[in-house]
Amino acid sequence: MVRAIAFGTFSLIHPGHIYYLTTAKSLADELIVVIARDSTVKKIKGKSLVPEEQRKKVIEALKPVDQAILGSETDRYEIIEKLKPDVIVLGVDQDEQEDKLAYELSKRGLKSKIVRVSKAEGILYKSSKLLDYVCSISSKEEE
Repeated sequence: MVRAIAFGTFSLIHPGHIYYLTTAKSLADELIVVIARDSTVKKIKGKSLVPEEQRKKVIEALKPVDQAILGSETDRYEIIEKLKPDVIVLGVDQDEQEDKLAYELSKRGLKSKIVRVSKAEGILYKSSKLLDYVCSISSKEEE
């Protein structure tokens, strides 16, 4: 059985997340999604809009996802060592560099294949863009 893992903050679910997770599932028999902890989201985005347990419940409810778990607050590679996935799937807009990840995996004796999801035309990929759009609509309605 092929196991894949995908990572994300999943602050506001949008079509890019669905595309990412559906693509990740197509690469494996089992897809485990690692949800960033609130402390990690605050470091990356400045604030967490939705608490981690709620973000986890939303991801668990998505069809391509077999299991959702919360990530580590101290060592981002700890969960990879524990799960030993065959495939690690990176999103279009994730900053993780494949060569750095491959180096870290090698140091830990892991041989996971790294796959970057390619961009699909017309799909929204950033929660911040969705939030900007919603705020712009809200501002126009207030005028």
